[in-house]
Parts: sequence; C-alpha cells; structure tokens
Amino acid sequence: MKEFEEFLAKIDDPDQQERTEEVLQWVKDKFPQLEPKIAWNQPMFTDHGTFIIGFSVSKKHLAVAPEAAGIEKFAEAAKEAGYDHTKQLIRIPWNKPVSFSLLEEIIRFNMEDKKDCETFWRK
Repeated sequence: MKEFEEFLAKIDDPDQQERTEEVLQWVKDKFPQLEPKIAWNQPMFTDHGTFIIGFSVSKKHLAVAPEAAGIEKFAEAAKEAGYDHTKQLIRIPWNKPVSFSLLEEIIRFNMEDKKDCETFWRK
C-alpha cells in the first residue's frame, strides 16, 4: 500500500499501526474500484472524485469518517458493535474488534448514495 506507507510509518504504537494497515488493506482489497489517497494528512478512499470514507488514529481509537449521512444511517449499528460516534466519525477502540461487516455496509451505502455526486463532499 504505497499510498499509505508514510502515514502508517508515523503511527508510533506497532499494534495500532498493524490494525490501521489491516483496515486500509481490507478496504483496498474489498473495494478495488476505490481510489486510495492521502488528503488532510489522513488516509481516505474516493470514487469518481467523491469522498467515500476516511480514517484517522488517536491514542484510544481508530476513527472512521463516512460523512454525517453515514453516521446517521449507521449510528445504531455502530453502537451495537460497541463503538461510540460523533456527528462526523465512528470511534473503534483499539481494544475492540473491527466490524468489517459494518465497514462494508457503510462503504456500500456511501458508494450508492453518492453515485451521481459531482462534488467531493455531500452538499
């Protein structure tokens, strides 16, 4: 994952680095049509120039950012998976497993919802 090497190298904790790389690689493998890129110093994936999902790391969690529409649609599912959220991101604690099925649902929702979107962010 050449696009994310520099970002991943800056993650000090080896377990967090490994988990983040695993998630990014999973997205890339599961959705090869998405374009991986770094923007605003964060790894993200786009489709036809529109934002689909982004990630960031903090001391306590991996943050998943699917835009507010993705949060609203999947807030309950995130809570059921043991994650909390804000209006813009879902927090996956480092000590909890990643729900790849939830990530897949979020990404598929954004791809479908934004298939005709001509801007980077929803308006």
